[in-house]
Amino acid sequence: MRKVRPKAANKLKRAAIARIPGLPAKPIPKLAGPSRRVAAEIGEIVRKRAEAEAAIADARKSHERLREAIDILPQGIVFLDAEGRYILWNKKYSEIYSRSSDLFVPGARLQDTIRIGVERGDYPEAVGREEEWIAERLTRLFRPGERHEQILADGRCILIEERLTEDGGIIGLRVDISELKQREDSFRLLFDSNPVPMIVCALDDERILGVNDAALAHYGHSRAEFEKLSIRKLQAFESEPPWAGDRSSDELTARTWKHVRADGTLIDLAIYSRELVYNDRPAVLLALMDITERKRAEARLAFMAQHDGLTGLPNRNLLRQQMDEILSHTRRSSDKVAVLVLGLDNFKSVNDTLGHGVGDKLLRGVAKRLRSTLREEDTIARLNSDEFAIVQSGLARPEDAVLLCRRLLEAIGDPYLLDGHSVVIGASIGIAMAPSDGDESEKLLKNADMALSRAKNEQRGTFSFFEAGMDARAQSRRKIEIDLRDAIQNDVLRPYYQPLIDLSTGRITGFEALVRWPHAERGMISPAEFIPVAEDTGLINALGGLMLRRACMDAAIWPDEVRVAVNLSPLQFRGGNLLSVVMDALKQSGLPPKRLELEITETLLLEKSSQVLATLHALRALGVRISMDDFGTGYSSLSYLRSFPFDKIKIDQSFVRDLGANPDAQAIVRSIISLGMGLGVTITAEGVETEAELSCLRSEGCHEGQGFLFSRARPNVEIVGLLKAQCGVDSVALGDATEEAALVA
Repeated sequence: MRKVRPKAANKLKRAAIARIPGLPAKPIPKLAGPSRRVAAEIGEIVRKRAEAEAAIADARKSHERLREAIDILPQGIVFLDAEGRYILWNKKYSEIYSRSSDLFVPGARLQDTIRIGVERGDYPEAVGREEEWIAERLTRLFRPGERHEQILADGRCILIEERLTEDGGIIGLRVDISELKQREDSFRLLFDSNPVPMIVCALDDERILGVNDAALAHYGHSRAEFEKLSIRKLQAFESEPPWAGDRSSDELTARTWKHVRADGTLIDLAIYSRELVYNDRPAVLLALMDITERKRAEARLAFMAQHDGLTGLPNRNLLRQQMDEILSHTRRSSDKVAVLVLGLDNFKSVNDTLGHGVGDKLLRGVAKRLRSTLREEDTIARLNSDEFAIVQSGLARPEDAVLLCRRLLEAIGDPYLLDGHSVVIGASIGIAMAPSDGDESEKLLKNADMALSRAKNEQRGTFSFFEAGMDARAQSRRKIEIDLRDAIQNDVLRPYYQPLIDLSTGRITGFEALVRWPHAERGMISPAEFIPVAEDTGLINALGGLMLRRACMDAAIWPDEVRVAVNLSPLQFRGGNLLSVVMDALKQSGLPPKRLELEITETLLLEKSSQVLATLHALRALGVRISMDDFGTGYSSLSYLRSFPFDKIKIDQSFVRDLGANPDAQAIVRSIISLGMGLGVTITAEGVETEAELSCLRSEGCHEGQGFLFSRARPNVEIVGLLKAQCGVDSVALGDATEEAALVA
């Protein structure tokens, strides 16, 4: 290169400065021709150099910006030229291949780093087949296709995706999918070994992509058969997949799906769904909870809640629903509806004599006969132990209900052969007609029940229609029950005492305690009115216990030779605690047991209960006297005298009334007195009201008398005065019966 003289160089420098933008241009002296060409060439060289330096600077900046950009990416990025040499890579790429990152330099070949990595053991998949593995890897590098996975020595799994550029270079993407693979493995473990049947379905075409072993066993399909099906093929009725629609998760969970097994059986399922990606496809995971047995159990519970467990008939709850529907239809027509309440007569005796097993079979037999006697559209239900309800609609007149009642009574009345026993049972029926007797189910049932009560009371084995007066009587009875409950709680009831007279001496030997109810509004209420209510409602135990305690307390202050007699209801024996009630009353009052006399009726012994006899023997062993009241009015009285050693027999007043003028009554009374003397028991005549009756009883040798001839029942304050008067005349002989009556009256 030729040297430029200093003088010429200075000229060139000045010329270059003159061209710098922003500086004032100085006049350039004109050069000669050759000099001008040289100057132009030099200027062009300087310009191109400046442009090259600027381009290099821009390239450096772009390179740095590119590196900064790819360094912040979460994936590993590498750029290779057409020969597979490194051009550029980011930090994530170096982190992924940290064991080989010392080999990454521009211009180095990827295949060399791979080979060195194989030698170092960076790629466990290459062990034992190193060259083959390297060849496969380079083939995928230079002829990239689908993504593939690569396992590194530390166990990480790397997803590799590579693409060719237009100039033949390669861009590689590396993603660490180790956590994803772990989740997939966990999913696979939970999926395959889960005892809950699970199915994976494609979201786009709903085809089944995978099933677990539990699903194979539950449905009976093979895996290959499953993968040919869509979820709709398993559904029995539904036209949409479980995940379709905009229902909430609660709505989807609450829904029941029906699927079809391989053998054609239907199963009920609760399906839980969750979207996921399965083998790179959008999919949904279905967990299939078989609730077939639960649905059956729910159906059974629902049936049991509305049906009688013994007969399978509807119960009262379902009957009311059915009646409401029937009545709603009837209101729009002129048809009548008959509501029948049928009660079996003396069903308890079947249970007591043949056992509850035979009783249950009898009820099932009755239900079957009733059902077979009715029309298909008629309704039948079991209300309680021995009562059934029948509802017949579409009647034109009440006489149609009469015809039905006769058919039912005839069907029930035929004998039943149960466990070798021929059982005959009767029934009574109460009838209420809608709309005349009511247009609501509960009112009709109540009215029919009141009609049944009248049928049972008047003549069993028949039927009775409801009448308006029955409801008034029922309301009155309900009022008595409420008031009686309050009277017992507030100790309003009082014992009144009627004297028992020794007919040979005329002295008072004791008193019978009779309950009296002084009502604040109605005055004194007759025991005949409230005692049956007490027995029907279970209040008799509280009432009887109250009277027993009060009678013992009152008698404790009477003279020692005077006894008190208290009536017992048969229902008091069924409670099982009568003995303890009596012992507590004696203990609290201090009354000696020998001064207490308990009166029972033959009705109690009809039950032939070992518990009743055991209680009677225990009371007698305690020292308490036991009397049979109303003797001769029950059944088989003589057999009862053999079953228990009574201390006293009381002749019912029906035999004493008009005794002096009735030879038949005299014969009966004579026989009873003779029987009592033979057995060594005291005989007391009830209801003595005339001198003739008293004279006849004395002549026959009767021991005691009781009745209005001697005294009505009196409160204890009068009884105390009466006893004091008797003590005052102990030394005076009594005159005739009139004087005796005057003494105690």
